[in-house]
Amino acid sequence: MNIIRTKLDGVVIIEPRVFGDERGFFMESWNADAFEKAGLTFKFVQDNHSRSQKGVLRGLHFQNPGPQGKLVRVTRGAVFDVAVDVRASSETFGQWVGIELSEANHRMLYVPEGFAHGFLTLENDTDFLYKCTAPYAPDAEHSIAWDDPAIGIDWPLGDIAPALSVKDSKGTSLAQAEVFA
Repeated sequence: MNIIRTKLDGVVIIEPRVFGDERGFFMESWNADAFEKAGLTFKFVQDNHSRSQKGVLRGLHFQNPGPQGKLVRVTRGAVFDVAVDVRASSETFGQWVGIELSEANHRMLYVPEGFAHGFLTLENDTDFLYKCTAPYAPDAEHSIAWDDPAIGIDWPLGDIAPALSVKDSKGTSLAQAEVFA
């Protein structure tokens, strides 16, 4: 497994070892001992799975209180996945990283507690899976506007308008969000 550190402390790209031949492939998507040896220790309590069509944008979500760390990956299709630092005391507050996660590249992203998360689907019928370190708490969920100019995410939208949920279309600005201290 290859661990790639990003400019945001704690946000890491994980490239698992993939063994493939003409029959298909095998990889470990989660192995507590292997992750711990790589310095990544998590206790997951919930798995989630979503399927979306091309152009669906979900996020930017975070929970406060009850923050969730998320290990995310794609098993079918592709997404542009984003983590935004929402820790007010952090030197990288308001900064973001984005990475393509796909069925083809097998990459995973760990988004730690204290970060907002979102993704844009790049292909139809994209399956997105994520393991969470805390249970979903709808009363503690917050949504930051996906297009907040204070963050300035460069979403690969081309000439399409993203498909948003009602909740995501009402996301607040980073300046108004109930961020972490």
